[in-house]
Amino acid sequence: MKIGLILGTRPEIIKMSSVIRYCQKSNTDFFVIHTNQHYSENMDKIFFDELSLPQPEYNLGIGSGRHGEMTGKMIMQIEEVLEKERPDAVLVQGDTNTVLAGAVVAAKMDIKVAHVEAGLRSYDRSMPEEINRVLTDHMSDYLFPPTKRQKDIMLGESIEEHKIHVVGNTVVDAVLEGLEIAEKKSKILKDLELKTDGYILLTAHRPATVDVEKNISAVLEALAAVAKEHDKRVVFPAHPRTVKMIESFGLKLDEVIEVIEPVGYVDMLMLMKHAYVVVTDSGGIQEEACILERKCAVIRENTERPEALNVGGGILVGNSDRNRIVNGIAEILGKDVEWYNPFGDGSTGQRIIEILVKDLTKKIGH
Repeated sequence: MKIGLILGTRPEIIKMSSVIRYCQKSNTDFFVIHTNQHYSENMDKIFFDELSLPQPEYNLGIGSGRHGEMTGKMIMQIEEVLEKERPDAVLVQGDTNTVLAGAVVAAKMDIKVAHVEAGLRSYDRSMPEEINRVLTDHMSDYLFPPTKRQKDIMLGESIEEHKIHVVGNTVVDAVLEGLEIAEKKSKILKDLELKTDGYILLTAHRPATVDVEKNISAVLEALAAVAKEHDKRVVFPAHPRTVKMIESFGLKLDEVIEVIEPVGYVDMLMLMKHAYVVVTDSGGIQEEACILERKCAVIRENTERPEALNVGGGILVGNSDRNRIVNGIAEILGKDVEWYNPFGDGSTGQRIIEILVKDLTKKIGH
């Protein structure tokens, strides 16, 4: 039996890390295809190194581009690898173009498709991620939603129940493993002269935030205002594309906003763990902030991860109205939160491989 893992972005590396580790621990035959959808070292190779993961057997070097161009290149190259390797199943995680391309190729080659973090829905079809996750769910033979909520969503879309296995979220596995490494190795707080609760952490990368001048301007103005009111700094590990868009709009950042290079996973965990508040448009960071018991303002109009909001530690503040963002951050900062972790116990990667191996063994007669 052989399993192929296809990934392409740093969140996928992080969230597949426990799956890879359990494959190693259980002597499950596997290989990794990395499409290199994130193509700079800070956005990708560093994560394999920091998390002590084996380097991928296949790097496709896709990089960025238009959605159709990127997905088409991935389909062609993934097909070549799967023709050579002929795995019994392919695992994809999340909602990127890599996920869609991997699922399409495997499904057309009659290779079983397993979707990790299945069933998430924002119900916003203007997001490319929503298209990717819906299509992938409906092509998959094994669906691994984090909670019963996503299972119910998929049942409502007529996906057969026998395909669905509620397993928790691999983000918990990654945070628990990563935090142990981070507390030993990370020097980011010292290097940036940061103290616990002394700064606001900002991340922004989605086109709806950073490609619209009015929106990114509103976010930056709001964060500067909140930082000054609370006597904090804003630490902003900025995606290269985000920096490019800010520069193209000619925006001048307030001096309280400190733009830094993208950081590795262990440094990001430490930045989140000690932040006064986290402000983000990232799905994964919403989850991680909740697990780390840090309040989080989500600069989006919707989220496919409402669990963190339901805990009470997160709030949607939009990305286009400066005053709404300021008021939303004030509201979340003023809340008393009874924290709990809605995403699982840290054994999700093991559960996924055990379910796959058991079922595939039956099907292939070993």
